[in-house]
Order: sequence, then C-alpha cells, then structure tokens
Amino acid sequence: MYSAILFLPLIGFLIAGLFGRAIGAKASEYVTSGLLIVAALLSWIAFFGFWLGGSELQIVELFRWINTGDLKVSWSLRIDTLTAVMLVVVNTVSALVHVYSIGYMHHDPHRPRFFAYLSLFTFAMLSLVTADNLLQMFFGWEGVGLASYLLIGFWYQKPSANAAAIKAFVVNRVGDFGFALGIFGVFYLFQSIEFTTIFNDAPSFIEGHGEVLTFLGYHLDPHTAMTVVCLLLFMGAMGKSAQFLLHTWLPDAMEGPTPVSALIHAATMVTAGVFMVARLSPLMELSHTALAVIVFFGATTAFFAATVGLVQNDIKRVIAYSTCSQLGYMFVALGVGAYSIG
Repeated sequence: MYSAILFLPLIGFLIAGLFGRAIGAKASEYVTSGLLIVAALLSWIAFFGFWLGGSELQIVELFRWINTGDLKVSWSLRIDTLTAVMLVVVNTVSALVHVYSIGYMHHDPHRPRFFAYLSLFTFAMLSLVTADNLLQMFFGWEGVGLASYLLIGFWYQKPSANAAAIKAFVVNRVGDFGFALGIFGVFYLFQSIEFTTIFNDAPSFIEGHGEVLTFLGYHLDPHTAMTVVCLLLFMGAMGKSAQFLLHTWLPDAMEGPTPVSALIHAATMVTAGVFMVARLSPLMELSHTALAVIVFFGATTAFFAATVGLVQNDIKRVIAYSTCSQLGYMFVALGVGAYSIG
C-alpha cells in the first residue's frame, strides 16, 4: 500500500509527461487526478491505521540504491506517525489542487505539461516525507525544488514568472548548500546516513571527549560538532520554509498559476523544512544552542513577515507573508519541543 501511495503520482507524471499530446489534455487531467485521489484515499487508510491501531514504526525496503565503501544506502520507506500525518496532508491537498486545476486551467493549451509537473511535485514531496535516510530525503528535497521551479515559471512567456522561478530556485540552493554540508557532517561523525543508526548512536556520541571534527579551522569537541551539524541542517530548512533572510522567494513565487500557489504555499513545499526539523529532532535535541537558534529565527520570521504583510497591496503577497509568519510559529513550537503543536 505504501509503495502505491508513493508511486501513483510518479505513474501519473510519466503518462501525462510522455504521452500527454497523444492522449489529449482531458485524458491527462483525468489520469493524473484519478491516481492522486486513489493515493489520497490510501493515505487516509494508513493514517486511521496508525490512529486506531497505534501501529509501530515500519520500514519497507524497496531496493538497494548505493553500496560503496562505508556508504550503504537502501531506498526504504520509513512509516511512522509523523509520516502518516504528512502523507494525508500532501496527498489530500495535492488531489484537491489537481481537481481544482481541471476547471481553472481549462483554457490553457499546455494542460498535459501542467498536470505532469503537479504530479512530479507530489512524487518528490512523498519521497521526502517517506525517506529513511538523509540521501533519500535530499533526493526528494531537490525534486521539490526542481518541480517548484517548473511550476512557478509555467507561463514562461511572462518575464516576471521567469524571474520569480529563477529566484525561488537560487534562494533554495543557498539553503540546500547548508543542508548538503550538514549531511556530509552527519556521515563524517556517524559513518551512516540511516536515521535509525544516527538516532541510536547520537546520545552516546555526544558524551564523548576530544576532537571529532575540524570546521573552518576550528577543532570541535562532540557537543560543538553536533551544534554545527544541526545548524547546517537547519539552514536547509530555512531555505525551503522561507525563514527570515531566505524568505524573499516566497512572495515572488505567486507569479505561477493560482493552483501552484495553493500547492507550494498552502501545505506541501513550505512545510518540508518543518518536517525535516521534526524528523531530525533526536539530533536537534542534543544541542541547546541549535534549538535556541531555531526559536530565534522562527520568532523573528513570525513577527517580521506579519508586519510586512500588513502593508502589502496585492492579496496574493499578503497570503504569502501570512504563510511565512505561520511557518515561523511552527519553528518556534519545534524549537521548544512542542512537536505535536508544530
């Protein structure tokens, strides 16, 4: 069932993307939307399974991906309560956006391409939330960035849409640079990027002594090294979730079609950073400094974005700054350990 939830949007993307012209716009719309609705229903079944049955953590291994030296990576689905909640959110919102887009985009000659991009975005987001290791999460992370670039710049005849797409892509890459360095740091410290291994080894690692990492010429002990790695990982979350300093792409991203604004800003892409901090909470909780920084940036964003939103004239930009502000509140909740609230 979990494999179906993940791969149904990918099948929709391949059908609409490769055969869209052959089967026509109507068929592309119905195929992609139908597959997404099925995925959403399966997500709800999985969610109620956790809610009623109190299911334990499940890891579904699909195939071995990379095996080189110390780096052994499987493509596995990590299904726990956090994943079950995110699957419902992502698939339900995406299915509604697909259905809404059938009416909204009915005049557009490039509908098959649009629906293919929507399904690709959903598949990338599902890859991110079901990831069992940091590399798999990074694959989904970058896939979401690519799909958002394609969707924001969908009307490529408009110079403003092109500029907004490039801005979103570049600002996200700034955050992703920190995220990538954080992943390298985690692998250097633990010789693994599997979540289960990292979370089990981290508490004993932090109690060690001596130099474990050299960063920018400084020799770091285990506690400081953990703080540096957590802050680098949080830098990735700042880019995706439009936190203060890396927030500039979000208001401009409203240049895409309205369903794109709904998909990117309402529930899916911007919550990726929140999800990542929640998923890596066993690491983040070992560094009080990192948690303090998360609270600081969250609170700053919540206040700053809301005040900027008050003086905007464009209703879409008001909504974008409002989204920014709410994401700030989510990070404050994560920083103080209130994960269920976040």
